[in-house]
Amino acid sequence: MNQLYDVFRASVDPIFIVFILLIIAFVAVVQSAKKKSGALVLLLAIVLLYGFSIEPVSNYLSWNLEKDYIQAKPIPEKTLLDVVVVLGGGVYDIRALGETFPCRETTVRVVHGVQMFEAHKAKEFVCSGKGNRQVTEAAVMARMAEGLGVPKEKIRLDEKSEDTYQHAVELDKMFSDKNIRIGLVTSAYHMKRSEVEFRKYFKNVTPLLAGYLYSSPVGTPALRYIPQSVRLFDNTLILREFIGRLWYSMKQ
Repeated sequence: MNQLYDVFRASVDPIFIVFILLIIAFVAVVQSAKKKSGALVLLLAIVLLYGFSIEPVSNYLSWNLEKDYIQAKPIPEKTLLDVVVVLGGGVYDIRALGETFPCRETTVRVVHGVQMFEAHKAKEFVCSGKGNRQVTEAAVMARMAEGLGVPKEKIRLDEKSEDTYQHAVELDKMFSDKNIRIGLVTSAYHMKRSEVEFRKYFKNVTPLLAGYLYSSPVGTPALRYIPQSVRLFDNTLILREFIGRLWYSMKQ
């Protein structure tokens, strides 16, 4: 079932969708009797590529994922936490250097997690994520957290979990006390699904948002309608999260 989910999740990549449509269009155009239908498919591919690449579409979709947290009141500064849990956002290898590095999203999450660890006087800092590189996500995150000032003896690693569901399951195994105050760190677009899973096992879960995809429009309005690769990337994350939420709701 998990392999089927991975295939399905990958298939909603905008570039993949457009690529498939372009192939269909090419085959249809080659067949002279179907030139009209081929042109229509090509037009659809162009429209989708354009739509997935502009700011208004990206902002509309990201707002629908993140609005509950954008509109929520910030947690009081004096709120105390027992554990800060940071969910991995990916790592990558550079073999020539023999090193594994955190992706941008992971870096943002760890930095925010360390800030929250210090601000809310947490007792433990959990790095969660297995990954598929030579070093686990959790180990890379722990190294970074220690470098940012978290005492090594307060860092715990979950190096087994590979998805949001497993993050929660492994933390459940790690802590027998289900009343501990958990600060959950992940990106805003991913928080809703993460919070739902963690609340299955723990009573006190506080969302600690590490960055948003949504951004308030600024500058010349016309520029928002010029295709940008960063918006295409954002929409890929957004579509995958929508699929993730749908998949998890079907598993309930």
